Amino acid sequence: MVFMLKIVRSPDPLLNTVCDAASFDDKSLKRLSTQMAQTMYKNNGVGLAAPQVGVLKRLIVVDCDWPDGVKDPLVLLNPEIIELQGDPVIDYEGCLSVPGVSAPVSRPPWAHVRYFDLKGEEWEIESDGLLGRCLQHEIDHLNGITLFESCVPTYKLKLLDAYAKARAAGAMPGDVSIESAS
Repeated sequence: MVFMLKIVRSPDPLLNTVCDAASFDDKSLKRLSTQMAQTMYKNNGVGLAAPQVGVLKRLIVVDCDWPDGVKDPLVLLNPEIIELQGDPVIDYEGCLSVPGVSAPVSRPPWAHVRYFDLKGEEWEIESDGLLGRCLQHEIDHLNGITLFESCVPTYKLKLLDAYAKARAAGAMPGDVSIESAS
């Protein structure tokens, strides 16, 4: 049985903390990554970073295909962006740690990321579209960067106001449509 993890919500200072490297010898990371994936799915997310569940390790899980197919999460230990390419594209992003809102974020459309799997093997992934954006978003979390720091600067005050309203309305992780910062 897999236990659901509690999602840390903004403005918790854990979300603005730079994470430590994950150790390949840490046997608890396999269970943690399984719990993170289940928590992500339960809350209709496509990515989740360890600090979002209160663990300050460089670990993320992503699965941008599951809403339309089989659940097959990708687990990335110590991911790092090697290269970003393309003219930045503005698109709305939600975040499980900032429930009830979405905000415009400008990101390059293509990302090249190096990471390690749970066995300590090194991998690289190149992606665009939703996966490229998701990788950048989750790696931001590992560096203490939240949706508030990532959003288009002219929208930050609108996002803060929308989030305050969403929290007052009882927004839960996975809710992205209560308020829009537009």
